[in-house]
Order: sequence, then C-alpha cells, then structure tokens
Amino acid sequence: MIQITLPDNSRREFPGPVSVADVAKSIGPGLAKMTVAGKVDGRLVDASDLIEQDAKLQIITPKDEEGLEIIRHSTAHLVGHAVKQLYPTAKMVIGPVIEEGFYYDISYERPFTPEDMEAIEARMRQLIAQDYDVIKKMTPRDEVIEVFRGRGEDYKLRLVEDMPDEKAMGLYYHQEYVDMCRGPHVPNTRFLKVFKLTKLAGAYWRGDARNEQLQRIYGTAWADKKQLDDYIRRIEEAEKRDHRRLGKELDLFHIDEVAPGVVFWHPKGWAIWQAVEQYMRKVYRDTGYQEVKGPQILDKSLWEKTGHWQNYRENMFTTESEKRDYALKPMNCPGHVLIFKSDLRSYRDLPIRYGEFGQCHRNEPSGGLHGIMRVRGFTQDDGHIFCTEDHILDECVAYTGQLLKVYADFGFKDILYKVATRPDNRIGSDELWDKAENALMEALRRSGVEFVISPGEGAFYGPKIEYTLRDAIGRHWQCGTMQVDFNMAERLGAEYVTETSGRAHPVMLHRAIVGSLERFIGMLIEHHAGALPAWLAPVHVAVLNISEGQAEYASQVAKTLQNQGLRVSLDLHNEKITYKIRKHSLQKLPYILVVGEKEKEAGAVAVRARGNLDLGVMSVEAFSQKIAHDIQHKL
Repeated sequence: MIQITLPDNSRREFPGPVSVADVAKSIGPGLAKMTVAGKVDGRLVDASDLIEQDAKLQIITPKDEEGLEIIRHSTAHLVGHAVKQLYPTAKMVIGPVIEEGFYYDISYERPFTPEDMEAIEARMRQLIAQDYDVIKKMTPRDEVIEVFRGRGEDYKLRLVEDMPDEKAMGLYYHQEYVDMCRGPHVPNTRFLKVFKLTKLAGAYWRGDARNEQLQRIYGTAWADKKQLDDYIRRIEEAEKRDHRRLGKELDLFHIDEVAPGVVFWHPKGWAIWQAVEQYMRKVYRDTGYQEVKGPQILDKSLWEKTGHWQNYRENMFTTESEKRDYALKPMNCPGHVLIFKSDLRSYRDLPIRYGEFGQCHRNEPSGGLHGIMRVRGFTQDDGHIFCTEDHILDECVAYTGQLLKVYADFGFKDILYKVATRPDNRIGSDELWDKAENALMEALRRSGVEFVISPGEGAFYGPKIEYTLRDAIGRHWQCGTMQVDFNMAERLGAEYVTETSGRAHPVMLHRAIVGSLERFIGMLIEHHAGALPAWLAPVHVAVLNISEGQAEYASQVAKTLQNQGLRVSLDLHNEKITYKIRKHSLQKLPYILVVGEKEKEAGAVAVRARGNLDLGVMSVEAFSQKIAHDIQHKL
C-alpha cells in the first residue's frame, strides 16, 4: 500500500504506484480536469509521473504560481510545434520561461516577419483546438541523440553534449514534434488556450555576441482571459511610459552608436540628473557621510587582489600604458578601501562613512543594453561604511530609515524587502554570519517593515538586504542594497588600531540607495510617465506671451523666477497662444504662465497647471510662493 498525504493532512491509500493524475481523479472529476502537475515531497513532477512510495502531494492547477509557469513553458514548446510545421527547416534552440511569459530561440535562414508571427500564432491555436495529449518519455541518452540527429536538430545535440552525466532525459511529444526538457509540462493542450505572441527579437547562441545570431519569439500565457487582458493593458501602459520614447519626446537624452551603452545627456535631462544628485548629496551630508572621489583608472595589481582580474576581466574595459595594464573601474569599493588605509585609523574613528558619485564602466553585452536602464557607463550613489561588528545593527537601522524617506520623496511608497543569507561557499565564521544576518533582520524589524528571507542567496563575503520598488503600474525594480562584507578590507590590507592597541580589519558595509543614477532616472521617467513632480521637473515653468506687446513683461517675469532658482522656459515666438500652450503642455511642464495685456497691466500671470488645469490669474509673488511650496514639499 502507498499512502498519499494531501495539504490538508488528509490521507489516501492506493494498492500500488499511482500517478498524480490518478490521485486527482480519486478526489474528484473537477480537480482531475484542472490538474497541471504535482508537487511530491516538495518536488514538481508531471501529472503522469508515478508515485512509488509514501509521499506528501500537492496537486498543481493553473491557479498556482507553479502551474502558471508550467503553462508558459508548455506554450513555448507549442511555439516549436507550430514553427516546425510552418517552417520545417528551422532549427529549435531553447524555450525557457521568463517573468510573465516565455520565449523560444530559433535558427532559420531568413528573419521572421510580423506576418510570420501571426501565422505561427494562428497555427498554435489550430493545434490547441485539437486538444491533444502531451506525452512524456524518459529516454536513454543514446536514443535522445538519435532522435535529434535524425531530425537535424543541431542545437539540441549541442545541448545534450553539455549534459554528459545525464543517463536519461525527458522528451516531450506534441504529436509529431518532440522537444527535450526537465519538465514538468501540461498533460494536454487544453491548458494553453490563453496566450499571445508579443514580439520578435535577435539573440545570440549561448548569449555570446561572438556566436551566431538566432531569432527569438516572445510570448505570454495565462490561466484565464482576464489575466491576459490585464497583462496587455499593463504592457500598453508600459509602452506609453517607455523612458526611451519619452526621453526623445521630452528632449532629455540620447544614445549614439559612437558610444554604445553610454548616455548623451541633453540640457533638460541633465537638469533632472542634477536634481537627483544634489538631493542625494544632501542625504550624504545629513547622515554623516564624507564625500570622496576616486580615480577612474586603476592598475591591474589592485584588481588582482580583489579577484576581479581573474574572474571579471572580460567585463572590464582595459588599457595599457608604459608596459602597465590598467582597467576602468567597474565599481567604487576598492578605491574607498585605499582612501581608508591611506592613514592610520583608530577604533575611536569608526564608523567612517564615505560616499561617492562614482562613475563606473562595465563591458555589458550589446544585446543586453536597454536605453539608460542597462548601460556600460553609469554613476552610482555609492557609500561604504567602515565599522566594527558591533556597529552593523545601528548602521543598518539608520540606513533603512534614510532609504525609506528618499524613496518616498521620489514618489515610491511601495517597497519590498528581502534578506539574502549565507551561501555554501561563504567565508568567515558562522558566529560572524549569525551576527551580520541578525543585524540585517533586526534593522528591518526596527523599521517596522515585513521582509522575506532568501536562504543561500547572499554573496560569499556576506549577507545583504535588497530593496525592491513597485512602480505606478505594478512593476518591480530591484534598487537599493545593504551588503555586509567581511572580505574586501582584509584582501586589500585595510586595518585599524583596536582598543588593546592591536590591529583588526574593519567590516565593510556597501550601500546604495538609488544605485545607478542612469537607471534610477529611467525608473522615475516611467513611474511618473514623464510628468515629473515639480522639484524634479527639468523645466519648472514656461512663460508665454500672447502678442509682441507683452514680450518685455514676459521676459521680466521669467527673469524674476529664474533669480529665485527656478528653471524657466521663455517662449516669445510669434505663434498663436493656443499652439504655444499645447506645445509646452506636451512637454509635461508643471506650470505654464500666460501673459496678455490684462496680466501686464496688473503685474500678474494667468496660471495653468499640468493636466490643463486653469488656476486663474495671480500675482507673480503669489505664484512664486505656490511653486516654492511644491518644491519644498516634493510635490
């Protein structure tokens, strides 16, 4: 007899090995119809897999997150089935699940077109309508090779070569189409009805630009049509908010092929940058950080000590001069250690907090670059705290408090917290890890926030907190971090004099709040859909005259506001006032001031706020007080 324990702790007995599907059938026909897969003793398996000993079982349905991922993975396989029917000479590569969807990489003799994608989606729907079963067969490695060799699937054979220790592999049959996968997959195509192919893109074999280029078909799949409709609405809203489109429309920045992955900031974009940087500079001052500046280029001997030269060199930009090798810094931490160790430090000096707007360069693959979100040259609001073990808790509490205020000022109110704990390859004693992990968790508790723990996801040198922001349309952005580092200060020989006149290595806390300023500004643009709050807006106000007779007065108003520190656009063009108002409204300015003869005679301005709100006529002084209030209160 085999005893199956269900999530409600009820038990069912079977005379011998039983499949997940049969257990579901014994509970009820409705559950049997909804069964996508099973979780046996915590391990996901196919609905057809046999349970051969006593076990705990959870039936997985489309309502479960795991069920949705399985649906997406199976829909990727369905892409393969449709493509091979329509384009028999195409060679299939890989089709993994990604957040909210999937993709399939394919090698084909010509680029796929939007018309091809429509044809593939139509064929997928025809195949789903056939309501066929997806058949799993565990197959000996030699037979797997013969299956794919006979079908000319060169990339599948290469993938098999990458798994020399696998004696048997899972093959999943969609009628005549066969794919290789660890699974699990849906038992029948009826689960795959709610999907949509979304876009075509290029990709490289194994993600390496030196390899051949492939074609990637992206798609999404959901448990029901409402979820799909909600997703499509989110995507449409995200496209409207795309920072690359808004960056062009609002004249903020551009990327040029002469410097791939590096940003050309236009005057208005640089005004946003300066607003963010000056705000964060004040945060440095208010929280006890000393601002420093390290060099851009450092000798390879330093990177050898940190381990970057051995493990990260291909992601670094390197150069040579007078027979010495150098690298542009990919991070600021080693430079701060060198500043710390440039003088003899005492335990009385600790904690020492350094902050830098440090420009870094990383040789990211060209295929991974994305506007100003993923670049090769970026600037971090990088901070490092040199302290003792006993300082960790207080420093983490203070950091979380300042981070919450910063994010709120930028308009992010919804934050997710994660503590990544010790991995297997860690350095340092368990006692030290206990102290560091407990300090990070207690810091979050004292801040009154809930958090999740990610076991084993910390760096080898210490645990960390990850702060993830949720934007206006529900997307998540991993942003701030607080990392405890037992390693780097020791590697680079940084020491302080202890209370007993001995020497000890400081603990190093790595922290960043906005992280990459480029990426953070991209997030701000998308979060606010380009309509940045007044204190961040690249132009606070535009002053428009109705006719030439008010040109001098409009110039005086603009000058008055500029003298108060406001960013002002003066538009004296000989154009209809309705045209000028519309032009500046499209730039998403917080305020537009219109001056005609009545306003000129009264020494006043007609005020229009963002969203075409008419605030009426007010004195220049009254308007100055209003916008000063907006800026002061981060509105």
